[in-house]
Amino acid sequence: MNWFETVKLYYDWECYDDNDVLDYYKWGYITGNQFIEITGEEIPTT
Repeated sequence: MNWFETVKLYYDWECYDDNDVLDYYKWGYITGNQFIEITGEEIPTT
């Protein structure tokens, strides 16, 4: 399983919230498009 699949699975299980997924984006483990695909939200600018 890759980072995207793992983060998405944990998000679907409600173990992670948007802020957790944002951390994985900031750390470079997932792309911006993957963030949007997982959360359904745009990447926060602040």
